Amino acid sequence: MANCPHPTQVLIQQFTNGIGLPFQELLKSEIIEDILKEIGVKYKSRIYNPIVMVWSFLSQVLDPDHSCQNAVSRIIAYLASEGLETPSENTSAYCQARKKIPEQLFKKLLETSAKHNENKVSKKHLWHGRCVKSIDGSTVSMPDTEKNQQTYPQHSSQKEGCGFPLAKIVVLFSYATGSVVGIIIDVFKTHDIKLARQLTDYLDPGDILLGDRAFCSYLDIYFWKKKGIDSVMRLHQGRLQKGKKRPKYTVSPPFKKKKKTRKCPHDSLILWEKPKRKPQDISREDFDSLPKDLVLREVHCYICIPGFRTKEIIVVTTLLDAVEYPISDILDLYDSRWQAEVNLRNLKTTLGMDILSCQTPEMVRKEIYVYLLAYNLLRSIMYDAGDTFDRKPIRLSLQATRQHLDNFSIKWVDKTRNKAKKIYLTMLEKVADSYKKRRVGRVEPRVQKRRPKAYPLMQEPRAVLRAKMKFA
Repeated sequence: MANCPHPTQVLIQQFTNGIGLPFQELLKSEIIEDILKEIGVKYKSRIYNPIVMVWSFLSQVLDPDHSCQNAVSRIIAYLASEGLETPSENTSAYCQARKKIPEQLFKKLLETSAKHNENKVSKKHLWHGRCVKSIDGSTVSMPDTEKNQQTYPQHSSQKEGCGFPLAKIVVLFSYATGSVVGIIIDVFKTHDIKLARQLTDYLDPGDILLGDRAFCSYLDIYFWKKKGIDSVMRLHQGRLQKGKKRPKYTVSPPFKKKKKTRKCPHDSLILWEKPKRKPQDISREDFDSLPKDLVLREVHCYICIPGFRTKEIIVVTTLLDAVEYPISDILDLYDSRWQAEVNLRNLKTTLGMDILSCQTPEMVRKEIYVYLLAYNLLRSIMYDAGDTFDRKPIRLSLQATRQHLDNFSIKWVDKTRNKAKKIYLTMLEKVADSYKKRRVGRVEPRVQKRRPKAYPLMQEPRAVLRAKMKFA
């Protein structure tokens, strides 16, 4: 019995040898323990300790079956394979242990994974030698519990008891790796730009921020530029209102004298005036410190593709040098903003983050962080595959990457280091084969063919409907 390994050691080793092989640098036990010490968490050596729970929670969201029962079953199988005593199949102890893990641990691990992926980026994956980060917002729903409703109320258009709590998320993505750099979680009614201001700490001087028109704000563009952060965004619809006088153009962009260079009528510098009203969420002092006007660059793009709702896009940017940043490069960069929408679709649809399963707001936030951590770990595999086999990492399939990880991870268990490395290299090659070329000119109607079930929508709380059925 003296040589019998501790169940915790067995579980950590099993998770590491399985799905953990590609992530050993990111999720070492030492890294998790250092973060736990930093946030002042002490724990006992039990089966469901924080390190085991991080790995188990992570494997739970990577698996198509997200249930706690499946996670407990995996732990039981790992222990049974080593001839050790197994815990109860009841999920109560697992859920209680998951609840005790501090939210800050998952947030720190997410930030660590993002930094790890960004440190791997080579110059060939940068845009004009600069780091680009795209920002976008979305919503996630969760179980209709009293605590969730109090923290993240449902949409005001839904009747009480007939809707689900909603949380607004604003996510900052890396242009080069597609990884999540930062996230803010708040109530549904919060505007995207208010949450975006809380993500400024995740931006470094020299970065370029890419966003849609929801983030095109005078004061934010100024404050970002003041910190050395340039922006490329679509012009906000508020500056295109009918009857509103458009600001006059200043001079044309500062073209240097070069051969075969001419001025473009759709590329000009424009003078933005300071807003007359002070936004509610900034101080009077900050508002008064704003300059009276800003000189920005405005680029027009006309879209003639059938099926597109938008026929003209006006892009506003602080990249004023038209020689260093030509109009074609600016438009190509803004076109890549759609990748943020694809990333959110991967998170919500492919990984299943659209509908969360936790019953309390604290666990809901933990669940979101774990989904993002799993997403970043998959992105690290995709970057390694693209960099190794000369593919653009952002164009690889996240679904194929997850499928290959699920299937290959069971093959390198108990293999020697060299054999496991060869299997992992083969997996990277197959991930690189999932490269998706852009299908230019593809047009599809925005319609659904499959008919939904002919059930009426829920207009009254479930308890009221049950009562009506009893007395019917």
